[in-house]
Amino acid sequence: MTTIVPVKQDTKENGGKLAKRAPFYNLQEEMNRLFDEFRHGIGFHRPQWLEPMTDFDAKVDMKDTDKEVIITAELPGVEMKDIEVSLQEHAVIIKGEKRFEKEEKDKNYYRMERSYGSFSRVLPLPCSIDRDAVEAVYKHGILKVTLPKSKETISNQKKIDVKQG
Repeated sequence: MTTIVPVKQDTKENGGKLAKRAPFYNLQEEMNRLFDEFRHGIGFHRPQWLEPMTDFDAKVDMKDTDKEVIITAELPGVEMKDIEVSLQEHAVIIKGEKRFEKEEKDKNYYRMERSYGSFSRVLPLPCSIDRDAVEAVYKHGILKVTLPKSKETISNQKKIDVKQG
């Protein structure tokens, strides 16, 4: 383990071994030992549902065909109202927020869980897009954005044969 706490070395005592240490070094070692014992000694493992949800990245696939660019994003648990798709000159931006709330009431207890996570993806576009024909559809946790290529892009495409050298 490396540390940023300075260590003093006393060459007279203990045959050159570390004899004196900076005052915070001993405290750091003791705290590390206590946390290691707590984590490993009693076998405490937090269930996944207790872990707070952090920011997450949407899993995205981008497909470039002859006539369009298709973006598919997996957004499980995200509601359509929490998704924002925008088109810039050379990129598509997908933003959103995932929210979870669960409330339980009983005679002897009350429990409320909340977790939140946000994401933002900027996807550069490989060509010019027909901005008026862009379409976005969200169904069963999957966002599909279809970006038709501009007529100029389609007409300027040229296939180049590759030769063995």
